Amino acid sequence: MTTAAPSSRVLAHPARDEIRLEGVLHALSDPLRLLVVRELARDDAGLSCSHFDLPVTKSTTTHHFRVLREAGVIQQSYRGTAKLNGLRRADLDALFPGLLDSVLAAAALQADRSAHGG
Repeated sequence: MTTAAPSSRVLAHPARDEIRLEGVLHALSDPLRLLVVRELARDDAGLSCSHFDLPVTKSTTTHHFRVLREAGVIQQSYRGTAKLNGLRRADLDALFPGLLDSVLAAAALQADRSAHGG
């Protein structure tokens, strides 16, 4: 069952057994969301939403984070006034072994090819 959001300071997240492969793949299919996940994968402490300088409006950025959270890819929590984001690596690795590492490796190769004109 999805964790309820009793106040605006607590965000709903799917329980591990509610995370679906098709939802995760959809969330990771967008280049900006994949960029967010790549950055989160490099930082175990969690990053605030304001850390990300995405080339879209604030409402579109909020949408991308919501898609990632509702798919079970990230965990969001408030720390003071900042909303911190962390990758749900343990849940994703338990449910879909190797998926996240494969996607991150492929995204890194693609970024490298793009950076070198390939």
